[in-house]
Amino acid sequence: MHNRLRAGVAIYNDGHYHAAHDAWEDHWLELESDTDDERLLHGLIQFTAAVYHAREHNWEGAVGLATSAREYLEGLPADYRDLRLEPIRAALEELATDPEVLERRSPPRIEHEGTAPTLADLGVEATGIAAVVLADELGFDAEPVERARTYAKRDLKAGEDDSRFITLLFDFVREDDHRGIVYRRLTGHVDRRRAREGDVEGLF
Repeated sequence: MHNRLRAGVAIYNDGHYHAAHDAWEDHWLELESDTDDERLLHGLIQFTAAVYHAREHNWEGAVGLATSAREYLEGLPADYRDLRLEPIRAALEELATDPEVLERRSPPRIEHEGTAPTLADLGVEATGIAAVVLADELGFDAEPVERARTYAKRDLKAGEDDSRFITLLFDFVREDDHRGIVYRRLTGHVDRRRAREGDVEGLF
């Protein structure tokens, strides 16, 4: 939950408002309905969707989602899961009555664990989640990125802190201007690792 929550917050704070929900949705769908965690993720998903629709000038959609998101987040503690919910609730109330507010100023940032994290602030696990989400959002084939994430987790578990896959996932998430180049390198390393594993399996 922690890494998924933080990845989605960072994706949102970096301006990928539409993509943020993808970091949360799979986990949200697994949760029991109307639990605090389910209400939190449901509210955040609708909050980010409301922001996205407002920026796309879909005022009706923004108002409906903002109203619904407020209801899901209502009653949760102000710092639930180390998120500052009061600024989000205040933003939703304003968005529900004045969806054009985002024409006049930037969307509010989400604070988690005392800061408003961006993609550059994420650790290895959250970066892996963000990499897959961004690949899908930005039109890359997400399968090699997901595979790189699997290899990075294996390397980390084996104590290989200097894993090439960890480095490439960080670069893919953080380097906007060179993401295409990083993706090609990442795909090449995934293909070579997959081939080596296939060679080893062929020996048995």
